[in-house]
Amino acid sequence: MKELVEYIAKSIVNSPDDVVVTEETDEQGTRLKLQVADDDKGRIIGKQGRIAQAMRTLIRVKAAKAGTRATLEIV
Repeated sequence: MKELVEYIAKSIVNSPDDVVVTEETDEQGTRLKLQVADDDKGRIIGKQGRIAQAMRTLIRVKAAKAGTRATLEIV
């Protein structure tokens, strides 16, 4: 899942070298934290949060297929 988030984020932003995805696993599932440059946060979130919501949906579907739970935080 980390690779999926990284690929999508690097495709959207203007400075793909600043994209950092960290993955933490606990009893509730997997938490992915996405960090981008300040100028690119608007691109990642999208109009009315549509891009961020689409990324979260993809992660939830992939986690459900794996039998776990996953969340995405944009930091």
